[in-house]
Amino acid sequence: MGCCSGRCSLICLCALQLVSALERQIFDFLGFQWAPILGNFLHIIVVILGLFGTIQYRPRYIMVYTVWTALWITWNVFIICFYLEVGGLSKDTDLMTFNISVHRSWWREHGPGCVRRVLPPSAHGMMDDYTYVSVTGCVVDFQYLEVIHSAVQILLSLIGFVYACYVISISMEEEDTCRNK
Repeated sequence: MGCCSGRCSLICLCALQLVSALERQIFDFLGFQWAPILGNFLHIIVVILGLFGTIQYRPRYIMVYTVWTALWITWNVFIICFYLEVGGLSKDTDLMTFNISVHRSWWREHGPGCVRRVLPPSAHGMMDDYTYVSVTGCVVDFQYLEVIHSAVQILLSLIGFVYACYVISISMEEEDTCRNK
């Protein structure tokens, strides 16, 4: 096999997906975004399974990875719709935290160029309420950073899907030629 075979490309792509998913996992943990944390965890496991299947010539593991990439693309399209408030979704709901906390995206207060200022609470307010945090001067709004993260995940998954299908077809052809001999 050549140096730039489909198998080697899929290995490199899986490694890139792992790095990207781990980066996203860190920032979702910082924002206590439990739904994305769970999704990222499953994604990391399946990408490792796909990586193992590619290295060990196990087409069934690569098939699991291929099916998962389709689901992962769907999840990331939902994330994009959620943060862009498409179809009645609202980024201000507690959907991403399973309605168990008032945390939001970490990027909301810590995006590039953002100046975070804690405002004094009103007399009838709670001290730990997030409504007393003012964020100004952001270069890019947090929802667009989340959309960029999801778009990168979609791009990597689409390329991974194509390469995985190619590697599966090549390994199935090799398997068939071995049976016919």
